[in-house]
Amino acid sequence: MKPEKVYAMDFGRVYACLVQKAQRKGRTKEEVDALIQWLLGYAPADTAAAIARGADVGTFYGEAPRWNPKADDIHGSICGVRIEEIEDPLMRRIRCLDKLVDELAKGKPLEKILNRKMSAKG
Repeated sequence: MKPEKVYAMDFGRVYACLVQKAQRKGRTKEEVDALIQWLLGYAPADTAAAIARGADVGTFYGEAPRWNPKADDIHGSICGVRIEEIEDPLMRRIRCLDKLVDELAKGKPLEKILNRKMSAKG
């Protein structure tokens, strides 16, 4: 999918998909919210407000309160794409959240996801 189409997607729909992915594997919405807060600096109420106002993906990521500098250590593949090879900074951030939710859905403890460097093997 072209980046412009991804950026124009309704973040609420994307968020719902991320939560569903986690929940299918026995994880919680609150854990997804914790990943968003760690990565982008949004408190759960701020994420909910962005969804309520209909923010698109580009706006949600572009207006993030802060980018966690540890997130630059997230490596590995998501949907067949190596995160560290993504040149577009916004798309890289989007894929970082995908990777974190993927790790969560695979059973990795939330604390380990947030408190370690991501493996290049991931």
